[in-house]
Amino acid sequence: MNAMTRRIVIGTAAVSMAATLAACGKAGGGSDSGKDNKSIGILLPDTVTARYGSFDKPLMEKKIKELCSDCTISYDDAAGDPSKQAQQVSTMITKGVKVLILDPQDSVGIESSVQAAVKKGIKVIAYDRLAQGPVSAYVSYDNEKIGELQGQALLTAMGANAKPTSKIVMINGDPADPNAAMFKAGAHKALDGKVNIAYEQTGLWKDTEANKKMNAAITSLGAKNIAGVYSANDTMAGGIATALKGAHINPPLTGQDAELTGLQRILVGTQTSTIYKPYKPEADATAEIAVDMIQGKDWKSITDTTAKSGSGQTVPSHLITATSVTKANINATVVKDGLYKTSDLCSAAFVQACKNAGITVG
Repeated sequence: MNAMTRRIVIGTAAVSMAATLAACGKAGGGSDSGKDNKSIGILLPDTVTARYGSFDKPLMEKKIKELCSDCTISYDDAAGDPSKQAQQVSTMITKGVKVLILDPQDSVGIESSVQAAVKKGIKVIAYDRLAQGPVSAYVSYDNEKIGELQGQALLTAMGANAKPTSKIVMINGDPADPNAAMFKAGAHKALDGKVNIAYEQTGLWKDTEANKKMNAAITSLGAKNIAGVYSANDTMAGGIATALKGAHINPPLTGQDAELTGLQRILVGTQTSTIYKPYKPEADATAEIAVDMIQGKDWKSITDTTAKSGSGQTVPSHLITATSVTKANINATVVKDGLYKTSDLCSAAFVQACKNAGITVG
């Protein structure tokens, strides 16, 4: 064999070996390849709503790790910005996650991002809010029923003042959130014909916006003419309570999410009710579905009903029951379940109020 022939043979062998190594690398897979991919993405909508950072995120992460110790988790939140969340979905696609748990800031606007993820083979689980697009599963609560519970709690708190001529203010959630529409529909089901909804606006889930709208309602209707206030969640109820205090009135006020500050307002009487949605069952079910998807198991055994999204998809779903909380049952619900440490709920300014509600302090 002459020198030229040897160079050709060696060169051919090197090319062949490189191709073999490349093929092995592709088949062996990293974190973003085929069946070995155990990467889960979690995208939540904002940091304003206390529950996401305090409960949803840590509970999901804990359950995922319990079920799949070698699963990797990537997390981000949209800080209330739909365009930011769309970019975060793109980042998750680039990272190569296999399953994406998505609580959409804008359920309509996120549809193209969901489509892009699914085209890359990613399974999308809609968490708490039903995103439009080809999502695989949805875990949340019976949100229209929650609205009914809120409306009924307001009527109960109003007592004899709950009559068709009584004027109430209704501050709804963000229209970009599909749950807001369901809360609103349920509340109207309970309230329509029973009271006069004299002022109705969106508070966008923000305490500052709700405060502004409540002040406008006070100016429009007159403080003494307001018999009750429907607030779709506790964050907004905080801004509303401030406006009511400034007007020197204290009508019944609803809320939702059993936020610590909301519960404390209930204890001292500046808010009359909230909705306790046990976060652990929601987070656990979502984590179980995600891990089952990762491990190729039958995740549909967890989804026991269906829901239809705004884009027409019928989505396998798991919906959890919520509970209306007032001062009368706060001890038997959120306190009993240990949602917060009693030392946090019954901090110095609320010790006596806790005792009055039957909560053991110290």
